[in-house]
Amino acid sequence: MDSTADAVSQKMSLAARAYEILRHRLIMLDIAPGDPINEAALSAELDVGRTPIREALKRLESDHLVVSYPRRGTFASNVDLKDLSTISEMREVLEPIAARKAARNITPERRRAFEATIADLRELKETDEPRALMERDLEVHRLIYSSVDNPHLMETLVRLDDLATRIWCLVIPRIPDLIGHIREHIDLLEAILEGKESAVEAHAAEHVRDFDTTLRAALR
Repeated sequence: MDSTADAVSQKMSLAARAYEILRHRLIMLDIAPGDPINEAALSAELDVGRTPIREALKRLESDHLVVSYPRRGTFASNVDLKDLSTISEMREVLEPIAARKAARNITPERRRAFEATIADLRELKETDEPRALMERDLEVHRLIYSSVDNPHLMETLVRLDDLATRIWCLVIPRIPDLIGHIREHIDLLEAILEGKESAVEAHAAEHVRDFDTTLRAALR
C-alpha cells in the first residue's frame, strides 16, 4: 500500500471510530436531543482531526441522529415521538425477517455467541442499572442483525433500532418492567438456535408490538 492509500485508509478508520463513538452517545442520549455538536471539542477529546469528525457527522445526519443548519452548526436531532408508529411499522416487518435469516445462518461460532448472550440475560437482576439493561438490549439486537448476512438489511435494522432506542431511553423512568422486556429476548434467541423459523418470526413480531405498546403506555 502506498503512502497516499495508507493515509486515506487511516482517515477512514478515524472517521469510523468517531462515528461509532458519537452514534452510541446520541442513541443513549448522552448527547441530549437538541444539544449542539462542538466539532473542536470532539476533535480534542477523541484525538482526531476535524475532517474525520465532519465525515462522521455526515453519516450521522443520514442516520437522522444529527441535523445541520447553515451558519448555525450541527445539533443532536430531536426525538420526535410521532415517529414511533412509522418505526414500529417497519420493524414489525423487518425484525421477523432478520430473526428467520439468523435461524438459517447459525454457525458454531454464532451458536456460542447466542448461548453466551442467553446466559447473560438469565443473570440480569432487578437491581441492575437501567443504562446497563439498555446496553444489553442493544447487544442482543446487534447479535441478531450481524447474523442475517445481508448488509443492506442489517444497515436498515440498525438505523431503525437506533431511533427506537432513543425513544426508549427518553421514557425509561416510566417503564414499569424494563428487565422483563429485555428478558423477552431469551425465547427468541432460543428459537433461533433451534432453527424454528416460524417461531422466531412470531417472537420477533410480538417483541416489536410489545415494545410499541409499552412505550405508548409510558407516554400517556
